[in-house]
Amino acid sequence: MKLIVKKYAKKIPKLRNPVFIEGLPGIGNVGKIAIDYMVEELKPKQIYKINSYSFPHSVFINDNNLIDLPSVDMYLLRQKDRDFLLMCGDVQPLDESSNYEFCDKILDMITEVGCKEVITLGGIGLPGEPKNPIVFGTANNKKIIKKYKKYTSKVSYNIGDNVGTIVGASGLLLGLASLRNIDGIAFFVETFGNPYHVGLREAKHLLDILNKMFGFNFDLNKFEEDIKKTEKAELAEEEKEREEMEKSLFKKLKKSGMMDKGDTNYIG
Repeated sequence: MKLIVKKYAKKIPKLRNPVFIEGLPGIGNVGKIAIDYMVEELKPKQIYKINSYSFPHSVFINDNNLIDLPSVDMYLLRQKDRDFLLMCGDVQPLDESSNYEFCDKILDMITEVGCKEVITLGGIGLPGEPKNPIVFGTANNKKIIKKYKKYTSKVSYNIGDNVGTIVGASGLLLGLASLRNIDGIAFFVETFGNPYHVGLREAKHLLDILNKMFGFNFDLNKFEEDIKKTEKAELAEEEKEREEMEKSLFKKLKKSGMMDKGDTNYIG
């Protein structure tokens, strides 16, 4: 697998007890949404941009109507008593071997700067949208669960009854980290398993957990406002689509002669 890594910092400073947190696209995009929000709110410094020949063979059109390759980005967030490496992005590698190589490369990058703890975020797909989504946790050893359990009282660690396998970086990073004696823990929130679903409310549960664990102090009330704006826009779009569908059906019925001039524009 060919990785193209662009380094934004000439020299990465010595980090203090760093933690690596991953949130890449997946079910409901809940992990990606959580990390994207942290980047927007906390303004960390970008240190890497990663492109790869194993990413999807497509490009994005950006706000300036120019081409962007799909990428994965890593940021450095410096807090009062410790540092964090945040990883988010557009995509994950397409095939199994590339995903292994990608995760190994990421672990190489974070261990080079002294990172000995990994946290991954993801979603558990359900057949419908959950009203009260449950967050499940798992890890590559019991020690790290014990370390964070006091901050995550609302997290269920009985994940084996609900999930048999974890696909992609959120699972592989933890599995490969264990081979390097790196502690790793993952949090997965229930979300609607539809590929078009955007799990904003579910991502909020992950942000709440990170807030309690590390005291980031980002404003979840603001995030709630963003959720309501998005839901309002989605409802408006759904209403518009429904009205257009009704108008189209009405025209077809009228053209077919099934409706006369006295009929009203009503579909029961």
